[in-house]
This record gives sequence, C-alpha cells and structure tokens, in this order.
Amino acid sequence: MTKLNLAFYWAASCGGCEISVLEVHEKILSLMDKANIVFWPCIMDFKYADVHAMPDGFIDVCFFNGAIRSEENAELARLLRRKAKIVVAYGSCAAFGGIPGLSNLYPIEQTCQRVYATTESTDNAGQVLPQLRTECGPGMSLHLPALHAQVRKLDQVVAVDYVVPGCPPVAEQTWSAITRLLEGDLPPRGTVLGAGDRSVCDECPFEKKGTGLKEFKRPHMARPEGNQCLLEQGFICLGPATRSGCGAACLTARMPCRGCYGPAGDNQDQGAKMISVLGSLLDTEDEEAISTILEGVLDLPGTLYRFGLPAGTLKKAHPDSGLGTQNREKNHE
Repeated sequence: MTKLNLAFYWAASCGGCEISVLEVHEKILSLMDKANIVFWPCIMDFKYADVHAMPDGFIDVCFFNGAIRSEENAELARLLRRKAKIVVAYGSCAAFGGIPGLSNLYPIEQTCQRVYATTESTDNAGQVLPQLRTECGPGMSLHLPALHAQVRKLDQVVAVDYVVPGCPPVAEQTWSAITRLLEGDLPPRGTVLGAGDRSVCDECPFEKKGTGLKEFKRPHMARPEGNQCLLEQGFICLGPATRSGCGAACLTARMPCRGCYGPAGDNQDQGAKMISVLGSLLDTEDEEAISTILEGVLDLPGTLYRFGLPAGTLKKAHPDSGLGTQNREKNHE
C-alpha cells in the first residue's frame, strides 16, 4: 500500500498541539507504517525550502495548528494549502483563534508595548520594540515578519477541510481523526472531527438542581461543594456553550469548563450563548443587583471568549490599527 504524506505545522500557538500528537504514544509507530512525515519542523529538521520544492498537492493531509498572527503565519498557511490535498485546523488556535485571539481586544501597538517593554519579567529599560529590519553589520540585516493588526483563525486566511478542536485535542480524539483520514473515511468537508455533536454538559458528572446564581466565584478562591453543577454554584463554566468530545476532562478534575472545544451545535458565537445562559440563571431581575453580581467576573470578554474571539461575531474590540497594514506593505517591499 502506498504511504500517505503527512505534514504538521504550528503558527501562533504554545506548542501544546504538537505534544498532543505524541500523546497517542505507541500508536505513533503504526502511523509510521501508513504514512511518511514530509514536514514537521517542530520535531525534525525541515526547512521552508523543502515545502516550496514539493509539487502542489504532494501532501495528503496537513495538520495546521496555531492562529494567524504574523505575515509568516499567513504565508505558510497559503503555501501549505497549495501543497496539501486536505488541510485540518488542528486545535483551538487554528480552529477559533484561541488564546492569541484575545490580543484583538487591544491595538497592536499596545500589545507589542506590553509584551516587549512593560512586562514585569522584561529587562528593557529603553522600551525598544522589534523592528521589521535591523542592520547587523556591513551588508547584513535581520528581517522579522510583520505582525498583523488582527489575529485570525485559519479558515479566515485559507480554505479548511476539517477541524479538530481542543486546547489541545485529547489523545483519543486525535487518534480517531488521524485514523479516519488515513483510512479514507472522509466525511463532508467542514465536518468537525474528534469531537461530539452535543455540549459538554451532556458529559458532565455533576447534577443540575435548578439553583439560581447569586454570585460568581473564582476557582482559586473557592472550592466546589458536593455534586451540584459548578455553574449553579457560581463558578463560570462554559459547558452549556461548548462542544462535547473531551470527556469533560476539566470537570472530572472539579474545574469549570473553559470552552476550548468551541461552540456547541449550530451556535457560532460561544460568548453570546454564555451571556444568554448566565442571564437565564441570575437569581434576580433587579438591575443594581445584577451589576453587583457581574462585578464578580473580572474579565468578562476574556472569560467568555477565551478561545474564540476571532471566530465570534465581535472578532475584535477596537478599530484596526494602521501599523499592521504599514508593516505588511513594508514587508512585501
């Protein structure tokens, strides 16, 4: 049997998705029996030139993780799309924008200032920011890819065939998705692989008792009691708005769902769905009391859109900065 050609690549992400592929443990050996790894720069010494040299369509399946934050991310997404028959948005960052997508709450200048100049662990008294081009000596210069003004999910840049959600995807679901693709068991384009069709609540071991919300609690300041639904106990749990398939892993550890598997069912805006859920659970109709309860949530956008701001209706919370466009134009020059 002819082996398939597989590729793995990460863009703006933490690297957890790369590790999750290896969490299939000894199954990786049977993967080697069926497929050739033709590009996986995180694990082996591949170069971008290797991909450019491949004929279009040479890669059978490309697992692309990470959001699109920079011009380099976008360029590799377009290149791998040309070279691959099937492109899979692997993990929450590629599928929904992920944690990097929360940067869309701020202008790109403010993000760069925070990351490179004002963090408590940064030694940068001159507040020097990265430049697209830096002269390193006679006839030598260093070039960096331009950062985009807005973080995007993968399918906002190139066409995506399938999605495998999770931060990172759990090993069982990862292997299930890989197996389907290797065996040619291809569902309709656009299908979410390695996940369920219902909500995390359907996998949750806790019981709903119909208790209304009187306050919000933070997991590091309070502990869940008994076997009652964590949301009813005041812990913001995104289970009602999140797709099943993870086995309620966080809830099994008595931690609220953070929403990494993306929106459940036909809902496309996870945060808006949770606002509706929370509104229905508040144990009061008094506006002042509601405001007091909501003060218990210190970062409402970051909580409700932790993994999916670029995928939601909002997408961003500020006008586009001109810096991203200027950087892209300079980069192309």
